[in-house]
Amino acid sequence: MSIPSAITLYFGAEKSEALLFIAVGVAALTLSMVLWRRRSRLRGMIIPLVAIAAIQLVVGTTVYSRTEAQVASLQSQWQAAPTELKAAETSRMKAVMRSFEIYKIVEIALLASGLALVVALQRREFWFAFGLGLTLQSGFMLALDFFAERRGHDYLRALLNG
Repeated sequence: MSIPSAITLYFGAEKSEALLFIAVGVAALTLSMVLWRRRSRLRGMIIPLVAIAAIQLVVGTTVYSRTEAQVASLQSQWQAAPTELKAAETSRMKAVMRSFEIYKIVEIALLASGLALVVALQRREFWFAFGLGLTLQSGFMLALDFFAERRGHDYLRALLNG
């Protein structure tokens, strides 16, 4: 795959996933409002739902809003100085891939914590619900980051082989 094609493919998928992050963040906030207004027994979910929704909304909005300009800049750089683009983008993507390792550790720890709360404190309403919300949100983040990491590996491989 050519580097210009890899750029288009990688960043197009990143932009699509950013919309999914935003949608899930909005859904989590909506669910939180419903739980609050109805004084649900699951109100303990609100804290992890809102906290992680904030991350989803910030990350999703940031990635979505910068992607078009980033692609245009990278394509322009490819035309002007392909060797320099390849070196800079390879270095950047190696750092991104290291970040995914950290995200994975944090998300697995949050997922395990959420599951532990659900199992160990199932008779304590607030903590059961808190654990349930943490499990849902961290599991979702782990799944999306898994796909993002795979795309990152593919893009990095295209940079290294292109």
